[in-house]
Amino acid sequence: MKRISLVPIILSLANFALLNAQAPARFINDAAVRKVRAELLQKFGAAEEFRVERGVEQVAGLWLEADGQAEEFAAFCRENFVASGAPQAALLKKLEFYNEALYGHFAEMSLDKDQPVDLDWGEITPLDIAMNGFNPSAHLSDDLFQSKLAFISLLNFPVYTLAEKTAQGGSWDRWQWACARAAGSNPTRLPAAVSQKISTVMAMAGRYIADYNIHMGSLLGPDNRPLFPAGMKLIVHWGIRDELKARYAEKGGITKQHAIYRMMERIIRQEIPAEMINSDRYQWNPFSNAVYDRGKRIPAQPEADVRYRTLLDAFQAMRLIDPHSPLYPDHIRRSFDLNREIPEREVEAMFKELLSSPQVKKVAALISRRLGRKLQPFDIWYPGLRSGTAIAEETLDKMTREKYPDAGAFEKDMANILVQLGFTNDRAAFIAAKVRVDPARGSGHNAQAQSGKFKSRLRTRVAGGGMNYKGYNIALHEFGHAVENVLDLHLIDHYSLAGVPSGAFTEAFAYIFQERDLDLLGMVQDPRSRELKVLDTFWGAYEIMGVSLVDMQVWHWLYDHPQASPAELREAVSAIAKSVWNQYFAPVFGVRDQVILAIYSHMIHYTLYLPHYALGNVIQFQLEDFLKDKVLGPEMERMCAAGNIMPQEWMKRAVGSEISVKPMLKAVDRALKLAK
Repeated sequence: MKRISLVPIILSLANFALLNAQAPARFINDAAVRKVRAELLQKFGAAEEFRVERGVEQVAGLWLEADGQAEEFAAFCRENFVASGAPQAALLKKLEFYNEALYGHFAEMSLDKDQPVDLDWGEITPLDIAMNGFNPSAHLSDDLFQSKLAFISLLNFPVYTLAEKTAQGGSWDRWQWACARAAGSNPTRLPAAVSQKISTVMAMAGRYIADYNIHMGSLLGPDNRPLFPAGMKLIVHWGIRDELKARYAEKGGITKQHAIYRMMERIIRQEIPAEMINSDRYQWNPFSNAVYDRGKRIPAQPEADVRYRTLLDAFQAMRLIDPHSPLYPDHIRRSFDLNREIPEREVEAMFKELLSSPQVKKVAALISRRLGRKLQPFDIWYPGLRSGTAIAEETLDKMTREKYPDAGAFEKDMANILVQLGFTNDRAAFIAAKVRVDPARGSGHNAQAQSGKFKSRLRTRVAGGGMNYKGYNIALHEFGHAVENVLDLHLIDHYSLAGVPSGAFTEAFAYIFQERDLDLLGMVQDPRSRELKVLDTFWGAYEIMGVSLVDMQVWHWLYDHPQASPAELREAVSAIAKSVWNQYFAPVFGVRDQVILAIYSHMIHYTLYLPHYALGNVIQFQLEDFLKDKVLGPEMERMCAAGNIMPQEWMKRAVGSEISVKPMLKAVDRALKLAK
């Protein structure tokens, strides 16, 4: 998973008063705005009318009484507006320099200070917790506005609405895109107290998730006998989900799958005994929910809605931004219109098109035939549609532990991995030198560098005795994020265009790397692997789109019930998960009222991030389809060089078509014929 970054500082902190009808009353009145506009137009001419009008409005929209009276506002505009052409280009270059310097160093400072919590450094102390919740850049927004630095980009670079960017972006050249991004995309002037509160709450949520481990050796089957080896500790949800998937390759593994599934249900419903979280002191039967101490049943208490209290805290933290974001006054709209730049209704329609497609039942029937039984709810994670999955997890673990005894061994092998993926030796060495690998405390993530001076930080779990297959698979996923980060930071023509359009695109590249895990281990693949991979991608999209709809509907419920208790939220999440299941999964699996779509830990910590994964599946397929007769390395370089432009425009430049599930659905029909 890519770690979400703060929005770039000078170029993006500042933004906005495009929709004055929605904004609160401003300090600078209309008469003062008209007077300044007239003065600037007289000085710079009618050719600058659009920039003058929008720039002055943007500054006035965020100017407070503390910033100065109308005379000071007018003086600021007169002294800081620059003409188009060479003066504006020089200003952009200087602003980008300052932005990279500030943003890059603050990001690096945060990564450095959070290492005791993020990395596997042993026990977390109260000091570590306090420092993890501290945001060193919390006052930066206030400081930049108070010093009036933040107003300079507002005055000189127009902010465009989503509708304007959609309508005009296709005809913009690189310079125009750089100017559009320079104006920023964060319509807030967020007080330092709010920034610090959000950082504290989200840090607490991150620690809750990172430390939510299950000692699998303590798990008992229906007969009260241990099911898993002692010493196996898996994080929720990533680790236990991947363990469930791994048991398809084991004869009789279905009992273990049932145990994991029951555990997931207990977690969602908050019935899991608190004693079993991150502890191996007792034994637990998830079927009966009984807890034992060396064979003797003992009383146990459930987790008591900590999961949903944490989610509520995250919701309330995001709500703190709402009053400061008049154009996008809730987290839902900020997540879609602002961060993804695709309206929620379009994303939802795309998901429902795939979830309701006739191809779902056809692929489900194929899976049922392969399993030789009726589908069970946990078969949403069936991995057998891709080649190589018949290899036992233990065999793969042995291979990866020998190859990567520690995080350093993976780091040393990165250049070789890139060469295998089609990058030139020089480019592979260049990229690998800019990525650092660390052993993660949680499941793993990649912390993107925000300045060319620093390295992208790849974090993955390294179990005792070496990197197991799960850790290796995650490491490749995070390596995809890191390579994308290096390419579109170091090879980009404007710093304001660094990055990809949204998290969905970096997830797509991460999936592309992750899908090549067995190839990179030298495993011989089924000749039909390409066709089978289409089906696997489709089945994965089916699952994560259902999960994403749950996440989206939960946030709408939260905004409709802002005073809800943790218990009320728990019941609402269960009801929403059942509703989505009953509509899109029950007709396929033949069983109703399942809550399993609510197991993802992202719901608690990475607020509304899950739709990025679902969109990433769609984008990944379109990229893979385009890449099938091409070499990944040079094509990925070309694609990443497009940078942070509009999502649909990026896709058209990358593969020649917009984001859509239709190509995947057509490919599934072709693959089903071959799979028979």
